Amino acid sequence: MSGVILVLNCGSSSIKFALFDAATDIARTPRLHGKVDGVTEPEATLTSQGYSQALILGREQPYHHALTHIISHVERYLADERLVAVAHRVVHGGTRYTSPVLVDAAVLADLRSYIPLAPLHQPFALEAMEILLSLDPVPPQIACFDTAFHHTLPDVERMLPLPWSAWERGLRRYGFHGLSYEYQSIVLAERYGDAARGRTIIAHLGSGASLCAMQNLRSVATTMGFSALDGLMMGTRCGALDPGALLYLMEIDKLSPAELGRQLYHESGLLGVSGHSADPRALLEVENSNAQARAALALYIRRIVREIGALVAVLGGLEMLVFTAGVGEHNATIRQRICQGFAYLGLAIDDEANGQHAYLVSTSDSRVKVAVEPSNEEWVAACKAANMLPHLSG
Repeated sequence: MSGVILVLNCGSSSIKFALFDAATDIARTPRLHGKVDGVTEPEATLTSQGYSQALILGREQPYHHALTHIISHVERYLADERLVAVAHRVVHGGTRYTSPVLVDAAVLADLRSYIPLAPLHQPFALEAMEILLSLDPVPPQIACFDTAFHHTLPDVERMLPLPWSAWERGLRRYGFHGLSYEYQSIVLAERYGDAARGRTIIAHLGSGASLCAMQNLRSVATTMGFSALDGLMMGTRCGALDPGALLYLMEIDKLSPAELGRQLYHESGLLGVSGHSADPRALLEVENSNAQARAALALYIRRIVREIGALVAVLGGLEMLVFTAGVGEHNATIRQRICQGFAYLGLAIDDEANGQHAYLVSTSDSRVKVAVEPSNEEWVAACKAANMLPHLSG
């Protein structure tokens, strides 16, 4: 194979991009990476490895203009090299898409039906696909799904305790952050060998957050379910709630579905409880003087500890706990407070190693290995696209 693969990770206010050489063994570090921030603001910024450009996107079709700037930036970088594919991180693939798929008009139309299940993410990946389909020539586009890694979940983990007709209509627990967990399944096997194939829990802690229990490097349980609102408390998302609380908000506060959705997705979690910030770093800075910040952090840690404990019960024990994503990789205090909850399992943290964000932060005599691993979702998507290229050309 020759040529270059562009990976796009499209959010509501930013578009991240990375370039990888199309090869049998793709390098894990991209040749080029960057992002456009502030897509919905009057002025956006394109940054890419030391390069920065202010962008005036306008009020009409700002996403289209942002993506056009990215494509132009990539083309200037590539010069005479060939762009052979674009890989998209797509949050939701439903029950149908458990492996990467070539995007065409029919697939794009089908994926739109999943927008209500992932309203923060799905529309923007699909908008990027639609824009790229209008190019001439049209590069092959590969959709890579966050839900796909969890297709190994047993039915008992997928089912919701609703009338059977809900299951037949596709209402079930799907799981998310699959590209992140798939990368962990690869890198942990490389670094720890058979030790990683036992009872392992991955904590993907970022602005969105979830846990995944793995056995033999396959997903057997996860905290996110039907939507990306489920499970852990997050930066601005609520996590799991008593549905009676939702009925109360709709009945007593007269919230419409749209107003309730905005509250649950954008005004809850660490931001909602603290009234200060969605970022644990900012809350840690003021917790000694701010009672709400202390309460938010305590609830955040408690929910993570409780959900890890539930997954330990499902696995029948724990041999490895792995932290990844922004908070998981870079916040030693949060890791330390979470791990305190599992001293009863014989888990012990090496404070020096944890402070240095080492790959292994547990002590030599800890009965549970505790690891810190960077996430690399873009590389996973690039590999999936590269694996499909021979089939597209043949």
